[in-house]
Parts: sequence; C-alpha cells; structure tokens
Amino acid sequence: MADRSGIEWTEATWNPVTGCDRVSPGCDHCYALVLAKRLKAMGAAKYQKDGDPRTSGPGFGVTVHPSALDVPRRWKGPRLIFVNSMSDLFHARVPVEFVRSVLDVMRDTPRHTYQVLTKRPRRARLLTERHGLEWPPNVWLGVSVETAEYFARIDDLRGVPAAIRFLSCEPLLGSLDGINLEGIGWVIAGGESGPGYRPIELAWARTIRDACVEAEVPFFFKQWGGRTPKELGRALDGQLWSEMPAASSFG
Repeated sequence: MADRSGIEWTEATWNPVTGCDRVSPGCDHCYALVLAKRLKAMGAAKYQKDGDPRTSGPGFGVTVHPSALDVPRRWKGPRLIFVNSMSDLFHARVPVEFVRSVLDVMRDTPRHTYQVLTKRPRRARLLTERHGLEWPPNVWLGVSVETAEYFARIDDLRGVPAAIRFLSCEPLLGSLDGINLEGIGWVIAGGESGPGYRPIELAWARTIRDACVEAEVPFFFKQWGGRTPKELGRALDGQLWSEMPAASSFG
C-alpha cells in the first residue's frame, strides 16, 4: 500500500504503520478495516496481526513497519503523500520513537509533501509538547471531524505547529454549524460510501462550504457517496469544489 492513490486529494499513499481501532462514529464503516481483512486472506505480510474484535479486526492489529520507512526516499519525483491511509500515526500503540522516525523521513525528503490524518490529535499535541517532536515544513496535519461533537479535535490540532492544519469532514454525519476555522488551512468534506452508507444532507455540505468561503479557507468537496464513491457525483450546487492549500511543494 505504498503507491499511486485513487484518492482525489492526494497522489500516493505510504504506510509505515498499519492497523487501528474504531474510536468514533466516523469509523463505523472503515474502508481500511475491510481492506485489511482481505489483504490478510491474500497473505500480505503487513496484515497478519489481528486487532481486538470489539474495535478492530482480522489483519488490522496496530503494527509498525521499519522496513517501510525508506519508501519515500526511493521516489525521485515530488509527490503529495497521504501517510498511513491504513492506520493512525498517533494511535497509542505507535511508540513515540517510531513517530519521530517517520517525521525524520519527511524532513529528509523535502521534495515531497506529506498529509497526516488522525482522529487522535491530543496525542499529537502532547507528544509535541512533552517529547519535542519537530514538524518539518513539508508536513500537513489533519483531523477527522464527522459531527460537531468532535470540535475539540480542532482545538488540539491548533496546538500542533504543522505547516498546514486541515480538517477531513468525511464521512460527514451531521451539521458542523458554528465551526471555528481559525488556524485551519484546508477543509475536505464528503459523504460516506459503501454498503449501508449513511446519507449526507445537502444542508450539512452547504454549512461547511459556506464557513470555508467566509473564512477564506480552501474547500474540497470529495463526494456525495452512495453504494460506490462516485455514484452520486461530487458537484455541490452545480459546482465542483477542488481547492487546495497554496503553500505546498508538490507538482
């Protein structure tokens, strides 16, 4: 899982960590959990450790992969890289020294731009404050915010000195009315896809779009969702929203 990506807002994925545990409603239909089970059955070496069946699943036990650390160094051309599409770098079972090693690789490859997405920004903030994590200028840090119940994640994100802080409001499961975008440099939003998907409401999408427009924050509307990601398209009120932060090194 360290190659070109079909995710609309990135170019490649890199997984020095695999496995995770569900922590909030946005995790309920986790694509990575389903994919890990399939990869385990196929014999993929990185997906042989099982997680807690209450919060994780087959092939989805948290595992660090030191052998994967050098992957970005082998990519000669600049890439926009989504880090740990199959995990969460700030999961409690990822040792701080391994987190530091991942950041060191990012620092050593300034030609790339790295996108780190977490549902555990408090640990990211605490590790930064207590262990002196240094954030290279080519690293973006984002948090998942699926409903207003998780606005506190944004407050923790603001406490991390990443070059770009961003929000992933996907799957969007409720209104984000009243969201504070101070210190946020990018917002992605979208509906859920797959069997049993939970439909997004037009008003929810408009609310976060309008908040971004008012705050002059780039907005990327990824999809309406459905049984397949592209089933309902990605136009919002007749317009495609594919804005990206200007301060990037990719391309």
